[in-house]
Amino acid sequence: MRSALRGARAAVVFLTRVPAGGFPYSDQEWRWAAGWFPRVGAGIGVVMSGLWWLMEPLGPLPASIIVVASSMWITGGFHEDGLADTADALGGAMTRERIFEILKDSRIGSFGALALLVSVLLRITLLAQLSSVAISALILSQCIARMPPVWLMVALPYVTPDSVARSRAVARASWRQGALATLLVAIVITVLSLTGLGDPRDAAIGTGVAGLGAVFAGYRFQRRAGGVTGDFLGATEQIAECLVLMTLAYRRLAT
Repeated sequence: MRSALRGARAAVVFLTRVPAGGFPYSDQEWRWAAGWFPRVGAGIGVVMSGLWWLMEPLGPLPASIIVVASSMWITGGFHEDGLADTADALGGAMTRERIFEILKDSRIGSFGALALLVSVLLRITLLAQLSSVAISALILSQCIARMPPVWLMVALPYVTPDSVARSRAVARASWRQGALATLLVAIVITVLSLTGLGDPRDAAIGTGVAGLGAVFAGYRFQRRAGGVTGDFLGATEQIAECLVLMTLAYRRLAT
């Protein structure tokens, strides 16, 4: 129990720039950190919602730009970095060995730049479309998007070479961490529904779409690299975040 609770603090340290401290963490505590990822996402979503409330008088588009930029500052561009590296590796490599060579390269190539551009533009424009329900959309998308990477850790081997692995302890998640992550998402959806801030049907569909996106991404990771890496998991979060916002926007505009 102590390791599980300490994992909640470790998750903040791992995913954000917030100086939560608490070092050193044991391998068991880092493993439990994965289960708390959606909680950290919900916290980020709450901060972003508060910022949206302050910036909304500027208009939906400027507010969206400021909020998305702030989210990247809070996380240090952690997931965006994974997306760029993944796009470069899978887009520019023909062999498994070359994939890992590109993942180690700190430079961003054309595939990575284009992936970042699409991700940032999608999130900004979709959030602007969701301006009237931006508070719930921000909390839901940030929370839900951090669950699929946990299940990929559970389902697939972590294949980053030991010489450059930085997330191996976290990536050793088991079904317990996956179950905790799923429970936290369910709690956040329930709370938003009970407070009238979110539609549970929209949230459930968004979760399902994000899950399908993660299944497809995991299939590609398995085929191309034999499993997941930290960068692949970051890319999965970005894909899931975009898919949740797309689902919420589509359902809103289609009804």
